[in-house]
Amino acid sequence: MPDARVPEQLDEVLSPEWLTAALGRRFPGIEVTAVTRGPTVSRISTNVRFAITCAGGVPDGLSPDLCVKGYFSERTMPARHAGIPETLFYRDLAERTGVRTLRGVYAEVDGATGANVLITQDVISDGGAFLDGRHPYTPDQAAESLEQLARLHTATWGDPRLADADWLSSRMGPRSGEVWRRKIEANYTSDTGAGVPEQVRDVGRIMAAYGALAALVADTTPWTIVHGDPHVGNIFLDGAGRPSLLDWQLVQRAPWYLDTGYHIASALTVADRRRHEDDLLRHYLEVLGAGLRTTGVEPPSWDEARLGVRRSVLHGCYLWSITSMVDPAVTRVLLERLGTAVADHESLASVGS
Repeated sequence: MPDARVPEQLDEVLSPEWLTAALGRRFPGIEVTAVTRGPTVSRISTNVRFAITCAGGVPDGLSPDLCVKGYFSERTMPARHAGIPETLFYRDLAERTGVRTLRGVYAEVDGATGANVLITQDVISDGGAFLDGRHPYTPDQAAESLEQLARLHTATWGDPRLADADWLSSRMGPRSGEVWRRKIEANYTSDTGAGVPEQVRDVGRIMAAYGALAALVADTTPWTIVHGDPHVGNIFLDGAGRPSLLDWQLVQRAPWYLDTGYHIASALTVADRRRHEDDLLRHYLEVLGAGLRTTGVEPPSWDEARLGVRRSVLHGCYLWSITSMVDPAVTRVLLERLGTAVADHESLASVGS
């Protein structure tokens, strides 16, 4: 069976003929005979749950319940470049890292058009659940998700095979200029940003601090591969209730810390974060250190880690400050958590701002 090309239209992706060719890469001999569409979620990308029927039954190791993600409408096609890093992560890197994430069954990018399609097994049909900032998340769960981040960081720490991959270049900038300023001001002057502490509301200063952080990150060694946007809404619980990572659009080479403080501050209430942050950071460093020492690498020191956390929460706060296409109720929760962390850690001063 020849490789399936990457379609630009959803109807073609969900045709039995194309799915037979695409899934045949991993499951030789499969013949998809029918496709039943389920719920569709379309914001920037389009996500469709669907079920397949196969001649002779669905092959061992493949669920009949799947989900496709891509950029198929005229409105969203101009943004499809945003899906390329995630698709290549699932194609080239996910299995190698061993990180707990969606199980990809097809992932490909068309180098000429930029079209990209990702097909994964369906979390919901397997008994899993997606989260956002309104869902309760415990310190014990945060410890588990930090273990997954440490696994990712350890597996890719300074990996020379990834040093020149363009799809892993920094995704921190540029996010300056009037467009971004207006997004921040819209959040900070509405109910969405009501929980951001006063000392963080200087829009010019937070923009300058983020620019300084982006420059710092670009020149920092050692680097590893980071998720880049590990807020609690990019966590799902698998069928066994275990925290797992998804939405890898901002995967990139960067210092490890870019993920760590951001995740802790987004996942926990302000009170829980203040109470458990140091213990969670120590836990992350223990897991990271255990992996790195097997390769002769010493993990970051406590002082380096604390500085990293200060910078990491700035990264998370800025991403949510410029957010405009998420339910404002969710954005409000995360801006309060991350903005308070920036104030608690005096993060704007951590990059010389």
